[in-house]
Amino acid sequence: MHATTIVTVRKGGKVVIAGDGQVSLGQTVIKGNARKIRRIGKDKEVITGFAGATADAFTLLERLEKKLEQYPGQLMRASVELAKDWRTDKYLRNLEAMMLVADKSVTLCITGNGDVLEPEQGVMAIGSGGNFALSAAKALVDTDYSAEEIATRAMKIAAEICVYTNGNMILESLDEES
Repeated sequence: MHATTIVTVRKGGKVVIAGDGQVSLGQTVIKGNARKIRRIGKDKEVITGFAGATADAFTLLERLEKKLEQYPGQLMRASVELAKDWRTDKYLRNLEAMMLVADKSVTLCITGNGDVLEPEQGVMAIGSGGNFALSAAKALVDTDYSAEEIATRAMKIAAEICVYTNGNMILESLDEES
C-alpha cells in the first residue's frame, strides 16, 4: 500500500495510532487534511488507521464495526473473522487496503491476505511511509519518550522522507487496561 503513513505505538500504559492527512492521485496531492484515523465500536473503544483505497478502507471499517457488534469486546476475534471474510469473499477479496486496529489490550494489523498480525515491541506501521515511521518508532521505543511522542516523531520523520506523506497528522490514543 502506498500514499499514506499510519503508525501505532503501545507503551507506558497507552496505545496510540497516528496517520498523515495526504491523499494523492498519482503524483498529485488531491487533499492534505484527510482523516485516516477513526474510532469505531459501540463506545468508540477501538482506534483504527487505514492505508490504501479510501472506499475500500471504509468498506472494511464498516465490516469490522459489524464484527465488533457480533463479538463485543473481542477485537482479536472480530479481526480474525474480518480477515477470513476478506480473504474468501469474492467482492471483499478485491479490496485494496490495510488496517491497524487497537483497543485497550491488543494491537493488530489486518490485511487482505488473511493476516492478523500483532506487533513486536508494541510498534507497527503501514503505508508508503510505513517503513520510515516504523524504523523511527523502533529507534525511539526504548527511550523515555511517551507513546504519543514516539508516534509524533516517527510521523514527522516519515513526512520528511516519503513524498506520499505530509505533516498534517491525526493522533488518537487509549489508556491500556489496568
